[in-house]
Amino acid sequence: MNKPRLRVMCVSSAGGHLVQLKLVLSAFNAYEVVLVTTGKNDPEGALGASLYRIPEASRWNPAQSLVCAWKLFWLIFRLRPSVVVSTGAAPGFLAIRIGRFLGSRTIWLDSVANVKSVSLAGKLAQPHCDLFLTQWPNLANDEDSHCSGAVL
Repeated sequence: MNKPRLRVMCVSSAGGHLVQLKLVLSAFNAYEVVLVTTGKNDPEGALGASLYRIPEASRWNPAQSLVCAWKLFWLIFRLRPSVVVSTGAAPGFLAIRIGRFLGSRTIWLDSVANVKSVSLAGKLAQPHCDLFLTQWPNLANDEDSHCSGAVL
């Protein structure tokens, strides 16, 4: 009997967060990959992954953030990913929280742009992550954040 294939849901905002997330997608080739993004114009598509679009979320637009959270909740509930991975920002934080609540393992990869401190979304997500990665050695510690190199 075949084991069911693990599903990895990768979530990010558009722009740099999505660029960095796409650079690590190949690490999940052995699994079923689902890419969830706020990006509207994405000529490269999901690079072989199933692609879902959600609205942007931010602390400045609570109503739109609620819509984003609801869509993420529905996707995670329906697809039941084994792992939720995010590079940020607010939609990634929401996905981490919802994924953890619904029983998924969670991984956060903080942006390479955060040289001096972890991002706000990363700080909020960190307590809910099974693995928290930063791309800068000076931001890692042995307890709850790790650095395994940079994506870019």
